Amino acid sequence: MRTLITSALPYVNNIPHLGNIIGCVLSADVYTRYKRLNKEDVLFVCGTDEYGTATETKAQEQNVTPREICNKYHKIHKEIYDWFNISFDIFGRTSCENPSDTNWSQTKLCHDIFNKLVDNNLIYEKEIEQLYSEDLNKFCADRYIKGTCPLCKFVDANGDQCDMCGKLYSATELIDPYYKLNPEFKLVKKRTLHLFLKLSELQNKLKEWYDSNDGSWTNVAEGITKSWLNDDLHDRCITRDLEWGTPVPDTEKFGDKFKNKVFYVWFDAPIGYISITANKLDTWKDWWKNKDVKLINFMAKDNVPFHSIIFPACLIGTRDNYNLVNTIAAVDYLNYEDKKFSKSNNIGVFGDDAIKSGLCTDIWRFYLVRVRPETNDSFFTWNDFEAKINSELVNNFSNLVNRILVLTYKYFKVIPEIKDINLYEELNSKYNNFLDLYKSNMNKIRLREGLINFIKFSSECNVFINIYEPWSLIKSDRGKTEQVLGVLCNILIKLSVLGLPFIPDSCNKIQNILNIKCSEYEFDINQFVWSTLNKPEILFKRISQDKLDELKSKFS
Repeated sequence: MRTLITSALPYVNNIPHLGNIIGCVLSADVYTRYKRLNKEDVLFVCGTDEYGTATETKAQEQNVTPREICNKYHKIHKEIYDWFNISFDIFGRTSCENPSDTNWSQTKLCHDIFNKLVDNNLIYEKEIEQLYSEDLNKFCADRYIKGTCPLCKFVDANGDQCDMCGKLYSATELIDPYYKLNPEFKLVKKRTLHLFLKLSELQNKLKEWYDSNDGSWTNVAEGITKSWLNDDLHDRCITRDLEWGTPVPDTEKFGDKFKNKVFYVWFDAPIGYISITANKLDTWKDWWKNKDVKLINFMAKDNVPFHSIIFPACLIGTRDNYNLVNTIAAVDYLNYEDKKFSKSNNIGVFGDDAIKSGLCTDIWRFYLVRVRPETNDSFFTWNDFEAKINSELVNNFSNLVNRILVLTYKYFKVIPEIKDINLYEELNSKYNNFLDLYKSNMNKIRLREGLINFIKFSSECNVFINIYEPWSLIKSDRGKTEQVLGVLCNILIKLSVLGLPFIPDSCNKIQNILNIKCSEYEFDINQFVWSTLNKPEILFKRISQDKLDELKSKFS
């Protein structure tokens, strides 16, 4: 069984914040690295989602082309993910210079999927009302509409989906809708012709597919999907009055009457997973039309309906043997202090901020996984950041590593041979217990819990070194000291393997100092004996009060 891992395609018109990063790409990376440790055949696919209203509007504001906006932010996203050590196998994009180019995989596959839905009588045309701005002389995109949710009455609901209840609706259903960029603009309802997907006809097949899943979905993904499937599904509009997007092709059924419309982003964007793979691999069908592949999607909870209902419905509707998602690993939201991240309001830490913070990548990776919102919303706070980094990453892990490596380098210069098997098993038996917990949590995509297992085992190693005190023992018993440090070096190698998915730079640095290369959870007791150590260096330093005050001031 091979594993195909996707991370929700980040939208390309802004800079990702820490919540975006842990919500999709970092979580997917940690899990991908873990699967690779287990010698599994994995493909990790992502890319930027580049079509739609936000890109078109920003391009107009900056007097550039939409493609220039996409090029700018695709580069920014790639640089940020590279800095965070996100180990994509493929990182692509959905747009090209000319969206009408049918040689471009996104266009080709969107058209193919659409045409098959048309052939299977699952697409129809319908005249609908949309919100129109006479000031702008155009229909207003959903993302620029705000109002009161027609279902739960949340007063700050978005144009197509409510952040409070998670339901989708039409912008015309909002109570007291307004154009959020200028609430003074008058909005009127105006009729226009669009294409619809018969989602209602696909509900039973969706239920059959969903009921067959293996229970590996996260609770938030399960809850959102069940709430949708327990209600009657409504047909969804799949076209929009825009220029920047995948154009609707001519068909025998509809002719060319939709030639000036493009596909709505929720129909278009998920196809990007397939097209990005196809742009890179001639063998893309081996991943997307192969039942021996397990597909896992990583995302935040607001993306769940598109991946658990709408995209699977489109693929089912083609009758074309596409792989459907096996596991949706969705998380809740990471908030900033007591607020939501917001670039427009300068609230929170964004990817480029982390790069310029003066703190290394592994510190950010560690903390984001440590507060990953696996069971409910969580919060990034500077006080908690300082506490967890200093107590867990520095005092616990880094201090342990430093003591083992410095003492071994000082007294022996090599990894000592272990002759006292009982002493080795004293610590290795605890390692095996933690390994079982670690694997169980990682297999269930409880990445935060897997990291906690890693830290707790580091604590056990600290207990061991404090019991034997090799810095004192060397004065009276060099042979015993050699055995203690030999055990600790071997266990440190195992600890570095457990940490590779979370803090890869630091764990590779440990192995470089030990002058070995290992990605095995278990190995022969003296497999690395007599390896000559390189001079140790400190992995992490405490975040000082001055540094904390600087960061708080900068991001307050």
